[in-house]
Amino acid sequence: MKLYNSMGPNPQVVRTFMAERGIELLLEEVDIMAGVNRQSEYLEINPAGQLPALQLDDGTMLTEITVICEYLDESQPGEPLMGATPEERAQVRRWTRWADLNVCEPLANGFRFAEGLPIFQDRMRCLPEAADGLKACVQDKLAWLDQEMDGRDYLAGDRFTLADILLSAFLAFGEQVGQPLNRDLGNISAWYDRCHARPSAKA
Repeated sequence: MKLYNSMGPNPQVVRTFMAERGIELLLEEVDIMAGVNRQSEYLEINPAGQLPALQLDDGTMLTEITVICEYLDESQPGEPLMGATPEERAQVRRWTRWADLNVCEPLANGFRFAEGLPIFQDRMRCLPEAADGLKACVQDKLAWLDQEMDGRDYLAGDRFTLADILLSAFLAFGEQVGQPLNRDLGNISAWYDRCHARPSAKA
């Protein structure tokens, strides 16, 4: 298998997941700053022009980070990060989806529509007028999550899972692009530091 890789939080999620699971894959770098992912050669790999993408041994392409991580979790030996029972997997998927919809997507678009506008305005429809509201929504959801995290170490319970990898990677991205973590949120701050103390966070 081969992973088409680049800078940015989405590939970081998959690399962290791989490192946590002890999975090694061939990486092929794609220069998104130069717009290589929007050129015809890469669009044949992923018509959406997004990174990362996983090429299976038979040539099949998988895209979308949660899909890639779930496939790797199910197809590779080792301790699963998605849960060992239907109930555990349901909770991991629940919190992964919550993080994606409520924090990761608005955080990323808040960047694209503001600080990242010079990069993205010619690549996609951008809504600069929405940037401040999206960033505020992120902070609202994190404040709610801070209360929910009281008394537990990780999003889906007492085990580190894909939900933690996804959210912590995007919050780390936010730190780099003008959306820093509010350290007044004590439960989230402690959780974030636990996640980033893991060796896999440096993948």
